[in-house]
Amino acid sequence: MGNTKPQGWYISQIFNAKTIRLTTPFIAIAGLWASILPSTAVTDAYYNNDYRACAGQLLRVGVTPQAAAQDCATALRPRDLSACVASIRQGTKIEPIDALASCSRARRPKELASCVVGVSQNTKEEVNAAVLTYCGRSLLPVTFAQCVVGLRREITLTPIQALDTCIDASERANGIATSPVLQLPIK
Repeated sequence: MGNTKPQGWYISQIFNAKTIRLTTPFIAIAGLWASILPSTAVTDAYYNNDYRACAGQLLRVGVTPQAAAQDCATALRPRDLSACVASIRQGTKIEPIDALASCSRARRPKELASCVVGVSQNTKEEVNAAVLTYCGRSLLPVTFAQCVVGLRREITLTPIQALDTCIDASERANGIATSPVLQLPIK
């Protein structure tokens, strides 16, 4: 009479104790396996490691290991950096180390590459270094390239004239003054 617990309570306690004894070894083994397996955050595969992919692509296009390591390590988007250099290398005669310097400074490396390749193909490779410099100066490289290519297709301009005209226009359109600033008298 002193025992007021129902009979079902004892059965559930026995079941819980057996369940714990049976599942504990499996949980422990699963935990050990999970700690042995490589973390998903750090892997050696190209598809997961942007820095490895960057370095590999830069080495394949002819960039030195030291330059590849330095620039990939400091890039915010390493895959975009290496894609920029590879695209410029494939579409122009610009040396990879020169492309790397410009791509490393670009806010949008893929757009820079598009600009350099598009303008270089239009100018028949006459002004490689200048194209790299002008596209790098432009805040909107794709729009800049469209300007250069469009003007040259309709107007007889040398490549440098087209580059100068479009960079001046883009600087004025973006509010960058190329003329002296008007100074107001101080009272």
